[in-house]
Amino acid sequence: MKLTNGAKRYRDRIDALTARKLEATADKRKTIKYIDSDDSGMILPPERLRKVVEAISGSGMPITDVTLNDVELETRSNGGFYGPKEVGSNFRLLMRRHPAHVDADSALTGAIMTNFLSYRKESWNPDYPYDELKPLHEKYKLVPPIGAAQHFCQDLSIGLELGWKGLEEKIGFYQKLNISAESAELYEGLLAVIDGIEDWILRNAELAKSMAHEEPDPLLKGNLLSMASISEKVSKEPPETFHEACQWILYYQMAARIYNGSGSLGRLDLLLAPFYHRDSAMGILTDEDAVFLLACLLLRDASYIQIGGYGPNGEDTSNRLSYLILEAVHETKIPSNIGLAVGKGLNRDLLKQGVLYQFQDKTGNPRFIGMDSVIEGFMRNGYDYQLASSRTNSGCHWLSIPGREYSLNDCTKVNFGAVFEAAFEEMTSDGLAPSLERLWGLFCKHLESAIFALVRGFHHHFQFMRFSMPELIIDLLCHGPIEKGLDASGGGVEFYNFCIDGAAIAVVADSFATIKKVIEEDKRYTFADLSDFLKANWEGPDAAKARHFFAGCPKFGIGGSDADYFAAEISKAFTEKVKSFDELGHIKFIPGLFSWANTIPMGKDLGASPNGRLAGQPISHGANPNPGFRQDGAATAMSSAIASVQSGYGNTAPMQIEIEPSISAEEGGVEIIMALIEDHFEKGGTLINLNVLDAEKIRKANESPELYPDLVVRVTGFSAYFSILSPDFRKLVVDRVLDRQMA
Repeated sequence: MKLTNGAKRYRDRIDALTARKLEATADKRKTIKYIDSDDSGMILPPERLRKVVEAISGSGMPITDVTLNDVELETRSNGGFYGPKEVGSNFRLLMRRHPAHVDADSALTGAIMTNFLSYRKESWNPDYPYDELKPLHEKYKLVPPIGAAQHFCQDLSIGLELGWKGLEEKIGFYQKLNISAESAELYEGLLAVIDGIEDWILRNAELAKSMAHEEPDPLLKGNLLSMASISEKVSKEPPETFHEACQWILYYQMAARIYNGSGSLGRLDLLLAPFYHRDSAMGILTDEDAVFLLACLLLRDASYIQIGGYGPNGEDTSNRLSYLILEAVHETKIPSNIGLAVGKGLNRDLLKQGVLYQFQDKTGNPRFIGMDSVIEGFMRNGYDYQLASSRTNSGCHWLSIPGREYSLNDCTKVNFGAVFEAAFEEMTSDGLAPSLERLWGLFCKHLESAIFALVRGFHHHFQFMRFSMPELIIDLLCHGPIEKGLDASGGGVEFYNFCIDGAAIAVVADSFATIKKVIEEDKRYTFADLSDFLKANWEGPDAAKARHFFAGCPKFGIGGSDADYFAAEISKAFTEKVKSFDELGHIKFIPGLFSWANTIPMGKDLGASPNGRLAGQPISHGANPNPGFRQDGAATAMSSAIASVQSGYGNTAPMQIEIEPSISAEEGGVEIIMALIEDHFEKGGTLINLNVLDAEKIRKANESPELYPDLVVRVTGFSAYFSILSPDFRKLVVDRVLDRQMA
């Protein structure tokens, strides 16, 4: 049966769904004010059911959130619940009360209305303290891994093959083989999670049926009955059609978001290809149908999706669905996170289409992944090409082997600025003669101490996370946790490649360079003078005058400067120290450069910097040079600079670039940007986050965000409606746009 016919076409329905998404965003802005993270597509529950709370997200950031006020979970005296049995039981309780949601204009049912983690008062199980590490976390302003959730990728093909009933049967089989107390608790938790999800799915089906009974429009009535039937089926059975597969994936993804914020889908064009080809051959699915279903999926969650890429033998895997996913993003023009694979042996026409949509839509989509560099880098960890090419872009800046790798990507950060502060403080207070050489040596010493603190944290997390907040949802679709009776966080999967990101590289590189120039070469000021200036936050007539000299030195990104040299040396030292903690056959540590949403809070933790940065100001964004690094803001210079500091082990150091639409698609803009992308990846770059934004429009939107409710920007690895961002985050985007205008 066709999904639609008659007067109400897909375009009308997409417009109606997009309008309601904007209404939901306005409701969130009114109720919880700001969201400085992924657009999860959450719809707030009715006012009578909701309560505004302060919580910690699955990415470890403080958030304002909404809980269901009629849900009381079973907690310990500290307000927490821990381990698979308690967590699974409470998730089942929540899902049994989670409201159903059906929109007659959509083809898919369900919506996210709350976040499970927001019901816990204390996130880490107090039975497993790590007090000895906390002073180091504070000293170096670290973002530690302990208690971090998700940030690895499930293998959706497992669920698409088995369905919920098949997963229950698989658990039942292995329950009889793995009879330890720990395994028994894990299986109990997994079954409770499935039970809660199935109950929620069936209530969505019942709501669709009741709405169909009241619906006068024959088209929408038929659509509602179809959605009800599909939901009833996929509550137990595996999907058989493209429509059913999209609905199954959406239910799983929404449950994963509710559970702990997980947002990875992986290579959707490969996962859905069998369903697409089967239905197309049978004449029950047109490309128009497929685009609409994909649009409905994207409207419910801005999941991380990769399109294109290499197969195990180096073949290009892009297909018709790769284009249809892009088209769905183009049709909706909403926040989404599509990563388009770029490489020497990959489909260049797909790249061209992606860049064209960047110009046409101006929503920061798609992003671009340098597959050759990330595959080659991952192989340096000792993995073969087949494994390396199977990694999929699954988050803001990271990749993961679906269902086989646990990595806590993007969860752990070293603030190079805090490491520099510790080194500078030691050098200027130990009574020995200060020098740039000593400062560099102390920086490397403190950098190693900071990294070691994180490595110890990873080991603590590996030992005890499963007794705090096990990964029950992703466990279901991984190779190992059910078979072994072990949670993915503590031995259940095959590979453990823990990600450690460095941040503030431009701040520190510029600081080292300006010290070399102003103090050691020009001898204009002394280290004691600089210490006084920093303590005064560059205030006072002497400090203000001095700041002119310290801030005026050539910066990282200009090309061939001392700052460029120090940036490369910082990256090299960081990479070598991270890799020195690899353990043969068990745990590997993979370095990257990325600050994510920590650009602002990390800056607030720092005092003034020698490069003229004031105390509390944001750090530099990821691997990017500081704003104003050169007067022309040349994109090619930025590209070369960021390529020069790549860690080279399979995690990325993204280039975040803002482009003025003064070069249009019609005037060769697509070819210019394609050349920039391919050149960056030729130099060793790994990921590009791109905005095509009008500087004047973004300036006006910052002044009156409510007047631009549909303006979408790529903030960093994630995209969002500009109006829902906090003033600090809006300023972050505005400053980048105004600084980086391309003639």
